[in-house]
Amino acid sequence: MGQLPIDEPRPRSPAPTASTFLEYPLTMSEPVAALAAVKPDTNDPYAPRAHHHNEGHGRRLTAAFEALEAFPILVESRNRVMQLFAAGEPSTADVVAAVEADVALAVTVMRLANQLDGRMRGRVESAVVGVEVLSPPTVQTIVSRARTFDFFERSSMWQGIPERFRLHAVATQRAADRLARELGYESRDRLMVTSLLHDIGKLVLVYAYPGYPRQIHADARTPEERLQSERRELGVDHAVVGGVLARRWGLPKSVAAVIERHHADSTDAEASLVRLSDMLAHYVLGGAVAPSELLAVARGIGIKLPQLRSVMYDLPLPSAGNRARRIDPCPMSTREVDVLRRLAKGMVYKQIASDLGLSTSTVRTHLHNVYGKLGAMDRAQAVLIATERGWI
Repeated sequence: MGQLPIDEPRPRSPAPTASTFLEYPLTMSEPVAALAAVKPDTNDPYAPRAHHHNEGHGRRLTAAFEALEAFPILVESRNRVMQLFAAGEPSTADVVAAVEADVALAVTVMRLANQLDGRMRGRVESAVVGVEVLSPPTVQTIVSRARTFDFFERSSMWQGIPERFRLHAVATQRAADRLARELGYESRDRLMVTSLLHDIGKLVLVYAYPGYPRQIHADARTPEERLQSERRELGVDHAVVGGVLARRWGLPKSVAAVIERHHADSTDAEASLVRLSDMLAHYVLGGAVAPSELLAVARGIGIKLPQLRSVMYDLPLPSAGNRARRIDPCPMSTREVDVLRRLAKGMVYKQIASDLGLSTSTVRTHLHNVYGKLGAMDRAQAVLIATERGWI
C-alpha cells in the first residue's frame, strides 16, 4: 500500500496561547501547512514514510489539508452552544456534549488545546480535557467566530458533505459508546473523539479526488471492499490519510493511531472498537456489512454473539437509560458516593451502615451533607442528580 510523503521540517514557531488564536477568525485554527512542517517521531511505527512515486498524491493531499481549514461547524451546533451560554453559566458536561456532536468543533477544540503551553501540550486526548484546558468561555468565542454550514443554504465548496459526514460520524460515536459500556472500557472520553473523527481522511479524499467516493468505490458494497478499492485506485486509503492529517493537526499519537488503524486487523483495543462501531454505524444507517466480518471483529474485542445482537437491537432505539459519563467534578467525598450508591440500590440506613462498617447516625450525616452539596430535597432527587451527572 502506498504511503504519504512528509514535508521537510522547518523550525517551530513560538507556542501559541488561547488569546493568540482568538485574535483571528477561526475555522479549525492556524493553517495545516505550518503544522505539517513538523517532522514526525521516527520511533512511531505508524509514521508515514516518503515515496517518490507518491509526489503527485502529496501535492493533491497537501492542498486538501489546507482546504479543510475552512471545514465548517453546523449552524445548529453554533446555535446550541450560544443558547447554553445565553441561559447562564453552562456545566462542563453540556459544553463537552456540544463539542462532541460536531466534527469541525471537536477538531478545533482538540487542536487548540494541544498547542497551548503547559503540561497538557500535545497530550489532550478528549473533548473533556480540551474544554477544561481552554475553558468554556473560550469555546463560546471559538463558536461565535467559526464558519458555519447550513443544510438549507449549501456552500459552493462542501455542498451537503458536512451534514452527511456528521450522520455517519455521530452514528459511529453512538455505537462506540454503547460498546464501551458493554465492555466497561475505561478510555470512554477519548473514544468519543476517535470514533467521531475516524473518517476525517475521507474529507481529504473528497477534496483531492473529484471521483471520490463514487468512482473510486465503484461497485464495492461493504467497508472492507471500499477500503480495498481506495488502495487499488489511489495507492492510499482514507484511514492512513486521516492518521497523517491528525498528526499534522498536532493531535496525540493515541488519537492519530486509532484513526489510522481503524480498518486494520489490529491488536489495539480502541482501533478495533472503532472498527466495529464503524461497521455498526453502516448497519444502522442501512448500509451493507459482512456478518462474518462483524462477528470476527466483535469476538476480537471480547463481544460475544448475544451481546452483539443486543447492541445491534438497541442502537436504533432512543438512548434513554444510558449511563452518563462523569464529566463535571463530583462535589461529594468518596464515602458520600459510597453511601449514595447504596441508597440508589434501595438499601435502608441500617443496611448501608452494616455494609460500610459505619453507624446509622454517620450514614444520616453523610446523606445530609450529600443533599446540601447536590441541592437535593430528598433521597430520590439526590440519586437522580448524581446518576444524571455520572457520579454514581
